[in-house]
Amino acid sequence: MPAVRKLARIATVVTLASVPVFVTHVAFAERGKHGSNGQTKQYGNAGDDGTLSAGVIVFDRSKNGTGTSAGPVTSTTSWTPPACWYAPKYTPAQLKANLEPIWNAESTGSQWDLEQRNKYEKGGEAPGTYKDFNKDKTGKGYWWDSYVNESFPPGWDKCTKPIFWVDKGDPPPADIENAVTPKILAELAYNEIRVPGTKVTLAPANATKVNLPTWAWLDGAAFKPVSVTASVPALGISATTTAEPVSLKIEPGTADAQTYPASGVCEINNGHIGEPYAKGKANETPPCGVKYLRSSGDGTHPLKATITWKIHWTGTGVPGGDLPDGTFGATQDVTVQEIQAVNR
Repeated sequence: MPAVRKLARIATVVTLASVPVFVTHVAFAERGKHGSNGQTKQYGNAGDDGTLSAGVIVFDRSKNGTGTSAGPVTSTTSWTPPACWYAPKYTPAQLKANLEPIWNAESTGSQWDLEQRNKYEKGGEAPGTYKDFNKDKTGKGYWWDSYVNESFPPGWDKCTKPIFWVDKGDPPPADIENAVTPKILAELAYNEIRVPGTKVTLAPANATKVNLPTWAWLDGAAFKPVSVTASVPALGISATTTAEPVSLKIEPGTADAQTYPASGVCEINNGHIGEPYAKGKANETPPCGVKYLRSSGDGTHPLKATITWKIHWTGTGVPGGDLPDGTFGATQDVTVQEIQAVNR
């Protein structure tokens, strides 16, 4: 029943176009400076002038991967970052400004409105009830509420706990799953990680040859650790999630091919991914590459290159740890010609 009521309230708020600034469970404020690779991204209450209020979650993405081909990593396990979470959202005055227009609209039912008034406005005696939105505690804590991942992945509607109060310096209630902590911030930052595209450089460059080893490598300058820091300034906590490249996997796009090494997985070596071809190495075996055994005819072979990133985090007052590895890959067309020998 709480979930139904919460969703009903969401629907009600969406219809109140005349209500001044307030943020609901599915609302968020984003102030990215440079699109998906911008420096900051903020979840929480924000006025039109960009003034932020209690509980904003800020993502600093200035050390993220950049470029038009950059993209998010995919966990190598079934784990996914939280689809919803709880964090500070309102001061007493902001909660009042948020709830009273909903009650006055009388669209959520008189019984529901009365229960809410008795909980947040006219309570104070019974456990779990409050008087005048805890106005007497202004500056001493925040009202916490749920937030959701803006892409609404599976589980986004699981955070159905009613709005609750937490004094400054106190932890959120133990029964609140996904209440924001440094670890939760690290997991949310995982979702914001962007890594460089994975188009590999091949030699020969324009068209490789049947039965001739083709060298493959990536621009070492582009493949360095990237990181995102998530913070809740109101709580003074933060976490930084870092992704480091560890290997490149090559899939030739056809069974008629041989990879180097045989596993197709090229480990990172001294910060390098593969080795650029140099004149005079035509008869050598590349440390990372592929040999096609048949031509691509009038078409091409879809070579896929996937980088595995090792991901770990550190946070305020905690040692941090590892998060599941992530992968990011791309496919490129390779032309293979039926020529047995070539001078280069």
